[in-house]
Order: sequence, then C-alpha cells, then structure tokens
Amino acid sequence: MKIVIAPDSFKGSLSAVEAAEAMATGVRTALPDVKIVLVPLADGGEGTVEALVKATGGRIVPTHVTGPLGNRIESFFGILGDGETAVVEMAAASGLPLVPSDLRNPLNTTTFGTGKLIKAALDSGCGKLILGIGGSATNDGGIGAAQALGARFTDADGSEVGFGGKELSRIANIDVTKIDSRLRQTQILVASDVTNPLTGPLGASAVFGPQKGATPEMVAQLDDGLANLAKVIRNQLCFDIEQMPGAGAAGGLGAGAVAFLGAKLKSGIEIVLEAVRFSELLSGASLVITGEGRIDFQTLGGKTISGVLKAAREAGVPVVAIGGGVEPEGYELLNHGAIAVMPIVNKPMNLDEAQSNAAELLTRVTEQAMRLVAFRADR
Repeated sequence: MKIVIAPDSFKGSLSAVEAAEAMATGVRTALPDVKIVLVPLADGGEGTVEALVKATGGRIVPTHVTGPLGNRIESFFGILGDGETAVVEMAAASGLPLVPSDLRNPLNTTTFGTGKLIKAALDSGCGKLILGIGGSATNDGGIGAAQALGARFTDADGSEVGFGGKELSRIANIDVTKIDSRLRQTQILVASDVTNPLTGPLGASAVFGPQKGATPEMVAQLDDGLANLAKVIRNQLCFDIEQMPGAGAAGGLGAGAVAFLGAKLKSGIEIVLEAVRFSELLSGASLVITGEGRIDFQTLGGKTISGVLKAAREAGVPVVAIGGGVEPEGYELLNHGAIAVMPIVNKPMNLDEAQSNAAELLTRVTEQAMRLVAFRADR
C-alpha cells in the first residue's frame, strides 16, 4: 500500500513539514510496512518556500532585506530542485508575524522587502519565479515592492511618496521606465489563496485590513488610497486591475504584481501542486492524507485541501482530511472526495493546549484513521 501525505501547515503550531512527519509517525504505528510519500504543501502563504524546496530537493538562500516596518531583517528565498525556478514568499519579508501586535498599522507597513527578495531571486539567474503572497502585514498595493525594483511613485508636485498605505492617496504619477529590466525576461507566477478584488466591501482593506491593525477609519482611508492607485494605473499603465479577482490579495500586492512586475495571478495551491508534480506522485497511491489548522467554509475556496481533493478525485484516490479544528461547514469535504474529515482534538481543550500538543494529537488521530483503513482492507 502506498500513502501520500500532503498537508499544509497547522498555523501557530506546526509547519507543513512537521505536520507531514507527525502524520507519517501515526501511519507507521498502525501500518509499519506501508510505503509513505511525504509532500508538505502550501498555498502561497508562510511555508511555501520550505514546502517547495523540500518537495523538489532544492535549497534555501539566506539574505537580508527591509522588514515591513523599515528595519533590516534576516530573510530567505528558495531555489527549486530544477535549478531554474526561484520561489519567494512575501511573508518572509513583509509578513504579519514580523510586526509586534502593538505596532500593527497598515498605513505604515511596506512591501519594500518583498521587492528586495525578488531582486535577490533575479540575481540568482533563475528564469522563473513563484511569488507566494499570503500572510501579509501590508496594504500598500505593492508599491513598496515596485520601489525596491526601480519604479517611482510621485505626487502632483513631483515628490516621491514614502512607505505604507497612507501614501497611496498621494500618488499622481507612476514611472516604471527604470524598473529592473530582468522582470521582462522572467516568468512570474503569483500564488494566492484568495480572489478578492482590490477595493470595495470585499476588497483588500475591508476584508483583510482589520487583522493587520486597521481601524474602521483606517480601512476607509486605505480603500480610498487603493482606488486612487487603481485609477492612476488605469490611466498611465493601461491596466484595469481594480476588480480583477485576486487583486486584493496581500493588501493589493496581487494588483501591483500584475501592473508593475508583469506577473500572472494563479491559485496558489495549483502552482504548488504543479511544481511538486503531485499528479505523478498519486500514481499507484491507495490513499491521500491531507490537513491544515482549520477546516471550515473557506477550505473549499482555494485552500490547500481543496486542491488536494481535486487532484486526488481526478486520480481516483480517496482522501482523509485532518484539521486542528473542524467547523460544521468543513464536513462538506465529504461531498468532494474525502472519505473522512477528522479534528485532532480528542477531549475538551483550549487553543493553547491544542497548539502546544499539536504534533502528538495529529499523530494519534492519524494512527486511528489508519487502523480503520487497515480494518477495512482486511475485510
């Protein structure tokens, strides 16, 4: 029997690699002789580089960049096993965990460091770039990343604007004539797990701004700023990106990546599954085990588990989905190829306890699932 283990991270407790290893321990306890294929996954957020590098036999490249608050931080990008594809996750340069909770304010945070990571990836000589844009602390429409790569944003008086979402309303002119010319020779795919437009009630500011520290007043200011940016882009760069699905990802970096970097937006999990050749790994498999921190109404909307279910369904392989928590809506997965949807908690416990013991809990529930599989196989 061959079992493919393909989880996302259990945020706050386990990386995708750690989750896969915990699941594998549970499988081996119940089925010692089974063949296991570990494929830690991600959908564009934190852990994307680690998952892709691990799955393809690539390498991590350490570097230093500007953090979301303008300070110098240690960061990294990855080069996949093909030696031709670089992978950058904006969370490593402009992510929310990099900002102390009392300093979270998307009027001030910048994607400048993400642009520096992209530049470092271009310096590596790779001809293809995957940019994961989940987990951002920013709402600057990607202007910081573009500034790091040579673009200029000026106000009506010709003065360059600074960092952060507060600067968006000042922008009157965009000059991309000196942006890094290597971008035009590089295939850039943006991996995202959301389809929100740039502005409006479902846009970047309204939906994601509050979790980054934005008050209702800030949300209105940021939304107006992104609307102004979209207008200038439309008039000067001839891109109509305001209502484009995915434009609002990462505080508008989705829109900025298309308008300034010539990138294409695509489902993050689809990009990752293609990069790790997931369909090939499913050949001969009897079961797939996947999971993530929470299985809820969002899971089927482009998250890792939804991509795994789709690929496994096409290959005719059943799936067991395990979540740190499972909301009632999460059991809808049973209608999309999952044969079981299981939470890791085995008794009443608070979130801190569940996260502290996540590896052990995940191993145990995986073991129990595999004992049922073994029982069914013996019948």
